[in-house]
Amino acid sequence: MTSPFQFNASDVHVERRETVFQGFFRLDKLWLTHARFDGREMPVFTRELFIRGDATCVLPYDPVRDEVVLLEQFRLGALGREQSPWLLELVAGMNEAGEPPEDVAQREGQEEAGLSFHKLDRICDYLVSPGGTTEMVHLYCGLVSTESAGGLFGVEHEHEDIRAHVFSADEAIGMIRDGRINNAAAIIALQWLELNRPKLRHEAGQ
Repeated sequence: MTSPFQFNASDVHVERRETVFQGFFRLDKLWLTHARFDGREMPVFTRELFIRGDATCVLPYDPVRDEVVLLEQFRLGALGREQSPWLLELVAGMNEAGEPPEDVAQREGQEEAGLSFHKLDRICDYLVSPGGTTEMVHLYCGLVSTESAGGLFGVEHEHEDIRAHVFSADEAIGMIRDGRINNAAAIIALQWLELNRPKLRHEAGQ
């Protein structure tokens, strides 16, 4: 049986590339070919690629109170579906060039929720939708105190309007099960929390 990952980036040949849109985001069109599993080469084909930088997302968690902070804000991509386009999400922000994800986490924690994380546990790095975009998410659980958390936040000139909510961990995890939370970063982070809560609470003396 053949092992996976027999190919790498050198097995892809980009014949031509052009930027077809440049606005808040960028869209490129590529003409490319690549190796095939049967030993042939794929004929040249075209794809559009959404160019978006990496992002960092953080689930704020208080292991003493067993509570999380989730942010409610409008998301254009959810408009037109049979749900509210105001979603419950994690603290999140785009990484600047050369900026460590941990620095992004602390900056966005302050801007979006008024929180400072005293510890960041790395959950994973994942490609958001690699069939069409370059974005990678660096995902963390950030340990905080939720005692005075909650309220209205956001950077006004960036058109951010954010309400920070405090939920019990059980309630937040339950919102995955009933579909009220349906964005990938929050689902992954809360499922990780469900698996790791006992360890985090034990380390906090609970």
